[in-house]
Amino acid sequence: MQNDVTGHPERPVNFVCLLVYFLTHLIMECEGPQALCDLCLSQVCCSLPALCRGRTDGSMCFSWAPVFPQEVADQLMHTMAAKGLLNDTTVGIFRDGGTLRLRRATVRRCPLSPNAFLLALCPHRLQELDASWASGGLTGAAIVSGLASNPECRSSLQRLSLDGLRLDWESLVEDAGTRVGFSSLRGLRTLKLANTDLSDAALADVCSLPHLESLDISCSGVSNLSPLLDCKNTLRHLIAHRLQRLHMAPSGLTFVLRQLDALRHLDFSEDHVAEDDGSGEDVNEAVRQLLEGGPDLLPSLVSLDISGQKKISEAAVRTFVETRGGLVFLGLLATGTSTCDILSTKKNLKVTGAANEDQVCEALRRYRDRQCFVREALVHLYNLIADTDKPRPDILKLVLAAMQSHRSSLHVHVIATACVFSLTTQDLAEAMPLSLLGAAVAQLLHAMKTFPNHQQVQKNCLLALCSEHILQEVPFDKYSAATLVINWLSSHEDATLQRMAVAVICLLVSKQLLAIVQQKAMVGALDSSLKFALTALWNLTDEMPSAGRSFIECRGLELYQEVLESYYGEPSIQQKILGLLNNLAEVQELQPDLLDEDLLEHVLSLLQDTQLDMEVRYFAGGILAQLASRPQAWTLSDELLGTILGQLHAAIPTWTPIGREMVSYRSFQPFCPLLQSSQPPGVQLWAVWAIHLVCSHNTSHYCSMLEKEGVAELLKSLSAGPNTHPDPKGLADSILRMLDEHQSRSRTFSRQPEPRNS
Repeated sequence: MQNDVTGHPERPVNFVCLLVYFLTHLIMECEGPQALCDLCLSQVCCSLPALCRGRTDGSMCFSWAPVFPQEVADQLMHTMAAKGLLNDTTVGIFRDGGTLRLRRATVRRCPLSPNAFLLALCPHRLQELDASWASGGLTGAAIVSGLASNPECRSSLQRLSLDGLRLDWESLVEDAGTRVGFSSLRGLRTLKLANTDLSDAALADVCSLPHLESLDISCSGVSNLSPLLDCKNTLRHLIAHRLQRLHMAPSGLTFVLRQLDALRHLDFSEDHVAEDDGSGEDVNEAVRQLLEGGPDLLPSLVSLDISGQKKISEAAVRTFVETRGGLVFLGLLATGTSTCDILSTKKNLKVTGAANEDQVCEALRRYRDRQCFVREALVHLYNLIADTDKPRPDILKLVLAAMQSHRSSLHVHVIATACVFSLTTQDLAEAMPLSLLGAAVAQLLHAMKTFPNHQQVQKNCLLALCSEHILQEVPFDKYSAATLVINWLSSHEDATLQRMAVAVICLLVSKQLLAIVQQKAMVGALDSSLKFALTALWNLTDEMPSAGRSFIECRGLELYQEVLESYYGEPSIQQKILGLLNNLAEVQELQPDLLDEDLLEHVLSLLQDTQLDMEVRYFAGGILAQLASRPQAWTLSDELLGTILGQLHAAIPTWTPIGREMVSYRSFQPFCPLLQSSQPPGVQLWAVWAIHLVCSHNTSHYCSMLEKEGVAELLKSLSAGPNTHPDPKGLADSILRMLDEHQSRSRTFSRQPEPRNS
C-alpha cells in the first residue's frame, strides 16, 4: 500500500476511503483488534504529506476524504498527539468538521497557538478536551474563551484538563456584558487545574459551575477553599495535593469539609521530600481531625489519600478505617502507617504504602504523574523484587510507565533502571512478551543518553542489556543502540562498566568488532576479549543478512580466513569462526562471497581431520553443505564440488553420537533447501544428522518446531523417495519415529482427566 501511495499521485484518495471503511467496520461491528486499528491510524499519520494540501496560512487539509466515523476522528487526533505530530500546521485537518467530527479531543503537550486552537477545535461540539502541558502560547484563558465562543460547547463540554498551563485569568474579557470564565462552560463536570496559577477568584468562578463533580487543584496558587461551599451538593471528587499557598486554620478547613456531604474522594496528600517550611501544618492538623472525627464528617467518603502527610499516627488510621465500613481506598505512602494491622483485615480496601507488594504497585498505578511518590514507591519495589525468581511483566509495565512519565528525572531513573535489571535478569526475560522487553530496551537506551555521566544509571542499564535473550530475540533499533554504546565506550574508562559494555558488543556493527579480532590476532592473543568479540559477531549475523553483508564489506572474510589458519589448534576459536561462516552460508545472496577456493579447501580439511573436536567438523560440514546445495550458483571447479560432496557423504556416517546439546536452532528453515529430493546425498545427510542431533536432546521443543514449520513433511518425502540414499533415509526415519513418539505422548497427556478435589 505504501508503494501505491508514493508511486501514484491519484491513489491517496482511495487509500483514505479504504482505511476509513476498514476502521468503521472494526469499530462498529466488533471490538476489533486494537493493535491493527492503531497501525492503520499510524499509517495515516505517516502519510499526511501525501494525503494533504496546504492552505494559504500554512495549515494542512485533506485533499479529499470521506466522512470519518466520530470515534476514528478522536483516535486520529490522539495518535497524532502521542506521536508528537500535532502542531499549528497539522491540526488544520480538523477544521473540516464535516469530515472529522471531534468529541473527545486532546492537544496534550502539543505546541499550538491560540489561533490554531480556535480555528481547529472550538467549532466542534466537544465533550472532552485534554490540553494539559500544551505549549506554543496556548493559555487557559485562550482555551476557555475559545470554547465559550461556541454555544454548543458551553453545554456539551463535560471534561476539561488544563494541568500545567498558565491560566492567565485576568486576560479573560467580557462577552456582551458577561464575563467569560469557567462558569460559561455550564456542562462541565470534571475540571483539572493542577500545576496552574489558579487564584482564589478563579476558584470561586469554577465552584459556581452547576454540575461540577470532580476538581483537581493540586500544586496551584489557591489560598482559601471556602469557595468549595458553592458546589457542596455536587462535588464528589476533590484532589488537592500539595497546596503550598493554602492559608486556612484547621478549624476553617474542617468547617468547609464538614459541609461537603456529597464528597466521595478526597486527596490531601503532600510531597514528603520537600523542605518542611511549616506551610502544611494546618492541613496536617485538619487531616488528623478528619481521621478522628467519625463518620459524620464527610459521610459519603469512600476514598481518602493522605500520602506524604507527616505526624499521622497508626491509632488515627485505625480509628478512621474502623468507622468507615464502605471505604475502598486509602493513600498512606510515606506516612509510616501503612503497616497498621487493621489494613490487612480489609480485603476490599486498596492501599498505597510500603508494607507489601500490593501497596507499592497500587502506588505506582495511582501516582504515575507525581515524581515524589513514584520515586518512593520504586525504592520500596526494588527491595521487594531484589531476589525475585518469577517473571513479573505486570510490575515491569508499571516501572516503564514511571520512566516514561518522568523522562528527565535522575531520581526516578536511578532506581527504575535498577528495578528493570532485577525484573529481566537471567531467565526472567524469556518469560516476558517481546514487545514489553522492546519497550524496556527503549527506556534503558533513553536513560543512557539522558544521563551519560551518571555512573549508577549507566551501570544499571548495561547490566540489564547484558542478556543473551534480549540481545538476540527482542526487536529494537540495534543500529542506534550500537552507536550509543560505541560512543559510550569511547568516553568512559571505568573498567567495570567497560566489561559490561563489551558484553553488549554483539549489538555493535561488524567494523568495531573486527578491529578487536584483528588487534588480538596480530599478537596471537587467546583471551576473553577475542572470544567474546568472535561470539558477538557470530550472534550478530544470526538470521540477519544485513549484518552479514556488513561483515563482508568490512573485509571480515579475509580476516577470518587468516585467523582460522593461525588458530588451527584452538577449537574454541575455530568453532566461533565457522559458526559465523555458517550464518553467511545460509543466506543465498551472500553465498557467492564464500566461493573462494583457498577458504573452502581449508574448511574441507577441517571436515576431514578426525582429530578435531566434533563441533569444528560439524560446522565445517554445514558450510560445505549449504554452498554445495546450489550447483547452479557454483563458480569454482566441478572437481572441487565433487570432492566436497564425496567427503561430506564419507565423513558424516563416521560421526559418533554426542552426549550433549552441542548447538541450538530458533528455526529449521535454513535446512529446508537441503532436504529436497534433488539434493546430493552428502547435503541431505548433513541436514538430517543436524536435525537428529537437536531432536535427540530436546525432543519436545524441536519436534514441535518440525511440525510447525512443515519440515516433518519434507522428511517424510525424503524417506519415501525411491532415489533417496539409505544413509539420509535412515536418519530421516529415526527423526520421524521420534516425532511419532512425541505426538503419541502429547495425545495421551491431553486425554488424561484433570484431577478432582476430594
